[in-house]
Amino acid sequence: MRNVFAHLAASASAVMLGVAVGVPLHAQTVSADEAKKIATEAYLYAYPMLYNYKTLFQQTADPSFPGYVGGFNRFRHYSRGFTPADKDIVTPSNDTPYSWAWLDLRTEPMVVSVPASPDRYYVQQWFDLYTHNFAYIGSRATGTAAGDYLFVGPNWNGETPAGITKVLRSETEIIGTLTRTSWSGTADRDGLVAMQRQYRIRPLSEFTGGKPPQPAPTFQFPAWDEARANSIGFIDYLNFLLRFAPVVESEKAIMERFARIRIGPAQAFDPATIEPATRAAIEAGIKEGASKLQAELAKTTSSVDLFGTRAFLGSDYVMRRAVGAAIGIYGNSKEEAYYTAYSVDASKQPLDGSKRYVLRFSKDQVPPVKFFWSMTMYDLPDRLLVDNTIQRYAIGSRTQGLKTNADGSVDIYLQSTSPGVDKESNWLPTPKQGPFFMVLRMYGPEGKLAAGEWQAPQPTVAK
Repeated sequence: MRNVFAHLAASASAVMLGVAVGVPLHAQTVSADEAKKIATEAYLYAYPMLYNYKTLFQQTADPSFPGYVGGFNRFRHYSRGFTPADKDIVTPSNDTPYSWAWLDLRTEPMVVSVPASPDRYYVQQWFDLYTHNFAYIGSRATGTAAGDYLFVGPNWNGETPAGITKVLRSETEIIGTLTRTSWSGTADRDGLVAMQRQYRIRPLSEFTGGKPPQPAPTFQFPAWDEARANSIGFIDYLNFLLRFAPVVESEKAIMERFARIRIGPAQAFDPATIEPATRAAIEAGIKEGASKLQAELAKTTSSVDLFGTRAFLGSDYVMRRAVGAAIGIYGNSKEEAYYTAYSVDASKQPLDGSKRYVLRFSKDQVPPVKFFWSMTMYDLPDRLLVDNTIQRYAIGSRTQGLKTNADGSVDIYLQSTSPGVDKESNWLPTPKQGPFFMVLRMYGPEGKLAAGEWQAPQPTVAK
């Protein structure tokens, strides 16, 4: 089952939504001060949704995009590790090749089936249009047995058929997954492919053998424009997305405020009809929202509390969701994986490929995890994998031959040239010069890591 979404001219989405265009928004409707405050909050609210939409649009409606999935209700798999030649995804994980899918739940629920996987870690992270991680399927969350999971939209009230392992309900009618399947390198490719091929998506009617319902109306997606999304035009994108996101009880008040500057699923939006002073106030509010986001990013040192369910994010979810999307959209919830990024050394100096470093995990600092941990190297500013002679882009607990010192510590050598034959097993090559950064990914946090008490070691310049 597949819906086809065509590109839409930037100014046409209000017409597409079937609402009147051209009713002026005057200063007496909302004061300039109110308009600015509302726009600031609304831009931060929309920010993660906008960049989620960017991925949605590119993967489902833009065949020129390298990561094009090809529509809805189907998987697109990456059945190999990333290399420096892969440039369509920044900061990729080389431990867990990706599988992407987007589900359209408007017509009927979808059944996602997974195989038994006693020996291979995998995780299906499911997010809604708000970017909440509302559901997990995988080794940690649901175990190693096979299962058939029913994904339903916010308005579905049907009966759960026999054979369904669990019903997973979304607040929005369109959802996506970034699925990660572990592998141990090129020799494991056949096993990886065999696993990915067993991920399956079916309409509920196909699963039960019943008659399919009448298809939901098709929609045209507005083409992605980065500049427009970060200007007053963000309102047009947000209004479109809200068509697939019925208002939840906890957001009734915020949506009533947003409606004062024409934000809402049935709101027409044409900047040309807005009274100049009000438009200027909205634009000033957008700039203030962007400044607040940058200020928050400057003091954010960890992403551990930025991803999760609506309940987990709590009352400060507007800023937390925005910061999470800006740092790295689609981060796992902390119970699934813990991430630490490195861009400076122990002396707070930027990491530089012209230098040699040692990152020592003491016995107590070796990441306590149920599954595995790894450190991946990236260049800057591109945030892509670093080309090197041994074609090693990450190192960690599954690296063949990784050596542990007699006292239980582990040394990782960070430099562009070999540290010597006896140390190459623990070598993660850096760029030959210039800045770089690394991401430490720890899957299945346990002990002090799960409790938030684990302290990451810092790289020191080698003597």
